[in-house]
Amino acid sequence: MAVNLTELSLPQLEGLKTQLDQETEFLSSSIGQLKVVQTKYVEAKDSLNVLNKSNEGKELLVPLTSSMYVPGKLNDVDHVLVDVGTGYFVEKNVEDGKEFFKRKIDFLTKQIEKIQPALQEKHAMKQAVVEVMNMKLQQLHSQQASQSGTTKA
Repeated sequence: MAVNLTELSLPQLEGLKTQLDQETEFLSSSIGQLKVVQTKYVEAKDSLNVLNKSNEGKELLVPLTSSMYVPGKLNDVDHVLVDVGTGYFVEKNVEDGKEFFKRKIDFLTKQIEKIQPALQEKHAMKQAVVEVMNMKLQQLHSQQASQSGTTKA
C-alpha cells in the first residue's frame, strides 16, 4: 500500500522517520555482523595455506586464550578440525577445509547482497521523508511569517 508522504502530518512523518532510522540501523548492524563472521572465515581459509609439507615439524605458538599461548609442534599438515557450529568439530583434510570455508564465505556474501538493496531502499525512503518534512516546515514558517505580517498591518 503506497502512502503519499505529502498527505501525512509532521508528527506522522516524524514517526515514520524514526521507524526508518531503526530499520536502517538494524540492517546496517546485520550487514556488519555478517561481515565480521565472513572475515573470520576468510582468515581461517587463508591460514590453511600454511599447512604444507615444508612446514611439517616446525614449532609454533598454540593459543590457549586470545592472550595466552603455549609452544607446539606442527605434526599433521594433512588434517584439521573445523568448528561446524554449536561446539561440534569435524576432522577434514586441508582441501575439504578450504572448500568448507569457501562455501561459508559464499553464503555470507549472498546474504549481504540480499540485505544491501533493502538498506539502500530504506535510506532513500528516509531521505524522501526528510525532504517532505523540510518542505512542510518551510510552509509552516512562511505561513506564520505571513500571518504575523498581516497582524501588524
